[in-house]
Amino acid sequence: MRISIDFDKCCGAGQCVLAAPEVFDQRDEDGIVILLDPHPPADQYETVRQAEAVCPAAAIKVEQ
Repeated sequence: MRISIDFDKCCGAGQCVLAAPEVFDQRDEDGIVILLDPHPPADQYETVRQAEAVCPAAAIKVEQ
């Protein structure tokens, strides 16, 4: 799995952190997403896909 983030699109909603806290976090100063684990283990794939799906700005892209 490969995760990419369009930081310019990120609106800091935090839905990705709620869906996959082991993989995503947010910067304190502006809430923009931080990718904690760019290559998560297989047991995290479902939560990462959920994070992609709930992102209101469509800033997260997941590729297999």
